Amino acid sequence: MSLHVEVTGQGEPLVMLHGWGMHGGVWSDAVARLAQAFEVHNVDLPGHGESGLPGAFTLEAVTGQLAAHFDQPFMLLGWSLGGIIAQHWAAREPRLIRRMVLVASTPCFTGREDWQCGMPQQTLEQFAAELGNNHAATLRRFLALQVRGSEGERELLGLLRERLFSRGEPHLDALRGGLQILRDADLREVLPRIAQPTLVLAGGRDKLTPPQASHHLAQQMPCARVVEIEGAAHAPFLSHPEIFVEQVCGFLNIN
Repeated sequence: MSLHVEVTGQGEPLVMLHGWGMHGGVWSDAVARLAQAFEVHNVDLPGHGESGLPGAFTLEAVTGQLAAHFDQPFMLLGWSLGGIIAQHWAAREPRLIRRMVLVASTPCFTGREDWQCGMPQQTLEQFAAELGNNHAATLRRFLALQVRGSEGERELLGLLRERLFSRGEPHLDALRGGLQILRDADLREVLPRIAQPTLVLAGGRDKLTPPQASHHLAQQMPCARVVEIEGAAHAPFLSHPEIFVEQVCGFLNIN
């Protein structure tokens, strides 16, 4: 099965990458609005949704599959794990990706001695250990962390749980590979080479990728700026859809 991409709307092409364990359907509300201004390419990452998993789910393998599918210049939007993939892809294909939006993203998801803006490595290792026993419960627990502290937290959690398996269950190897990327990827040294104009959208209450990580991204990238959405946690496109679409459209529509 090849990479599944839903294309809607007309205008400049905009490729959207979702986060760990989800699929392109998580964007459905945002896509309906963004498709009024852009030709939206809503991707199911390999092993997620309706996309197959032809090989290992690694940063190089995933960006390679994406690069094979998209060979004309486009704009790129990535959320969480999708944001890490977007950063790697933008560094790899500087002439292909014109502008970029990173949502609740970070160059380094796990904490390190010299990086206090990440999730404890032990927490990710626990998620990885639990996947084999009950991946559905593990995913639902991760969803709860995404909305913790957000305005409308209970409603958002219900919405994410409703959409979680709406395109089928993700491949277990893709889940394991995604967690390994979150655990091991450290793109801090790459950031100065990502010269595309970039908007970094941060949730002011995000517990997974705190706003400090977003500010670090904007400071280290040559042409980036950050907008912090107050009251939002890890999924601002769901909790604050009007602000999200307004910021994305305003940034990407700059000639």
